[in-house]
Amino acid sequence: MTIHQRDWEAFVTPAKDGAVHMDLAVDGITCAACMGEIERGLKRLPGIRSARVNLTSQRLAVDWVEDQTGAEEIVRELSRLGYTAHPFDPASQKERQDQTGKQLLRCLAVAGFAGMNIMLLSVSVWSGNATDITPETRDFFHWLSALIALPTVAYAGRPFVRSAFGALAAGRLNMDVPIVIGVFLAVALSVVQTLQHHHHAYFESAVMLLFFLLVGRYLDHNMRGRTRSFAENIAALKAEVAARIDIEGSVREVPLSKIDTGDLVLVAGGERVPVDGVVETGQSDIDQSLVTGESMLVPINPGQRVYAGTMNGSGALHVRVEAASGATLLDEVNRLLETASQAKSAYVRIADRAARLYAPLVHGAAALTFLGWLLAGMTWQPALVISISVLIITCPCALGLAVPAVQVVASGQLFRCGILLNSGDAIERFADIDTILFDKTGTLTQAEPELFEDLDPEDELISLGGRLALASRHPLATVLVKASGAIVPLPHVEEVSGAGLKTLHEGEELRLGSPSFCGVDDAETERALNSVPGASMLAIRHGNKPARLLAFRQRLRSDASEVIDTLRQQGYAIEIVSGDTKPAVADCARILDVSAWRSGMKPAQKIARLEELQADGRKVLMVGDGLNDAPALAGAHVSLSPVSAVHLSQAAADAVFLGDRLMPVVDALRLSRKARAAIEQNLWISALYNVVAVPIAVAGFVTPLMAAVAMSASSLAVTANALKLKWGEGKQFSSPVGGTGQIGRARGGDS
Repeated sequence: MTIHQRDWEAFVTPAKDGAVHMDLAVDGITCAACMGEIERGLKRLPGIRSARVNLTSQRLAVDWVEDQTGAEEIVRELSRLGYTAHPFDPASQKERQDQTGKQLLRCLAVAGFAGMNIMLLSVSVWSGNATDITPETRDFFHWLSALIALPTVAYAGRPFVRSAFGALAAGRLNMDVPIVIGVFLAVALSVVQTLQHHHHAYFESAVMLLFFLLVGRYLDHNMRGRTRSFAENIAALKAEVAARIDIEGSVREVPLSKIDTGDLVLVAGGERVPVDGVVETGQSDIDQSLVTGESMLVPINPGQRVYAGTMNGSGALHVRVEAASGATLLDEVNRLLETASQAKSAYVRIADRAARLYAPLVHGAAALTFLGWLLAGMTWQPALVISISVLIITCPCALGLAVPAVQVVASGQLFRCGILLNSGDAIERFADIDTILFDKTGTLTQAEPELFEDLDPEDELISLGGRLALASRHPLATVLVKASGAIVPLPHVEEVSGAGLKTLHEGEELRLGSPSFCGVDDAETERALNSVPGASMLAIRHGNKPARLLAFRQRLRSDASEVIDTLRQQGYAIEIVSGDTKPAVADCARILDVSAWRSGMKPAQKIARLEELQADGRKVLMVGDGLNDAPALAGAHVSLSPVSAVHLSQAAADAVFLGDRLMPVVDALRLSRKARAAIEQNLWISALYNVVAVPIAVAGFVTPLMAAVAMSASSLAVTANALKLKWGEGKQFSSPVGGTGQIGRARGGDS
């Protein structure tokens, strides 16, 4: 289907603040310069709020004001710039990318085979020129080389020719234009020199240049493909349909897009859970390793939460939908991955500016070299050979790969550690950190509380309390349901807002809720709290019998002490800033051996503490999850939230981490330092390469073949330097996301 036959408005979806959004797959994106050209070109259209290109997936995300620009105008502008757009569909895009990879591989094979044969002929000519080769034999070998080189260049050069001519047709230059000029000039000059019976021709240089360029492009394509596979494997976990239970009790299979919050869905044994929700009836075992990293099956009972993408065991479950398609944890993970790969860091912006300057500079340098040697008395043919070498050797492929290659590898490694970036420059800012502020509840501790003491499920009052708790989604009620093993809810339950639940059982009132709601006097509650500092209290009362007080506490994450010790040994200053009570925070600080802590802090007080530290020149990492942490997360130099955090906190954070362990904080800091070092090294490699190589080429000491080898070697050098990030990372735990990972290394439950 052509772009004129599509109803592009059908692919537009609502976005924030009255804007609209569209995702497009764009063919022809080969480098950072292409990304910048598309983004700048679209932003010239009225009403465009943002245009972000993902180099890895070749996905363009556009947000704009609908009444100022239409979807078809955006597609036409892309066409004018020389790019073809398609509606973004992961399966179709993967198929197109696979076809591109196969084409590159075929071109690479043809160029390599032809290059070896031409090189054999050239070696014969070179050795014959030094001995006794006859002019006829030399011309014959040159024409044989031409016979191989001309169809090879026409076939293997297609990826570069299409890109270059597309750019020229749109009135712009890209990195492929000088490559095509250099190859065509080398071939044309070789044909002319063969016709004039010269001793030298440069067919091997043109073909080997294409070979080395194709090697670099194919490796780059494969590296992007490996990174794409993370998101593709996650997307594969998403169900497309769900079995909705109607009011009458009938079950109908409907598209996931038709499922709304509050619907009841049936999850049969062996199926993937299609939504985030709470189990109302049924028992089963679920593989929740996507969320927790734990590969063992977890028993699931009524009242417990399940997540989209997890695999149900043998039992059937009735799940009340809390988050449907587009709003599940699985969708959030996908969005964060996409956001991280689309966003740009300061280093990327530097590389983009350098790449934009490249085309005019390299063409100018080649032209000046040609004119300079002519003025120095050299004939036009040797001067043209030198200018071709300059044109080839100055190709900024290394500069174009310097930052994206590191970002791709670093994002993959962070993902393997259960960390998802929400900001393009988060890696750089993580590397600057010297001070870390931790919230307590839900960050240093698990999001889900636990009972201080084990309960006897056979205890009648506990059993009744658990059955009553089935009517509530409060975290303490959820824990009581698990501890009591309750599966049959009590009828006619009434919820008293902010207090608890009540119903009649066997003619007497049964209550579950706050101590005061259940008739416990303040003195008794105070004595119970003094015996368990920092605990939360839940009471159960049946009739006139004495109420039972249950104490709940927030359990520290299993590796919290290890993480705090590791960070302290690495030289970071650690503080706990919490809105919790003084006894609870003091107890947590004592266990973790943190001397600097503050309790009862409101959002404004956390911001004030951040500003104090920043005024002292500190670079602060804020790690928090609560609604009251969102302002501090936004105000810190960089911020991190657990994936169990409320959505506002996750949106304010620069990165989120999965699972129940705290080790991703250490991993994020460690990998970010390594990534920033690799980026800086790559930029130095690119700069030094040009500082050394260009003067040598201008001086005439480099042939086109040597220029091709040097240019390709620089690209491979920055790619190899980026891949060093994967070395020494050790064995990761396996996950269902197709690789290893914590999604992953986390241990846990359903926080």
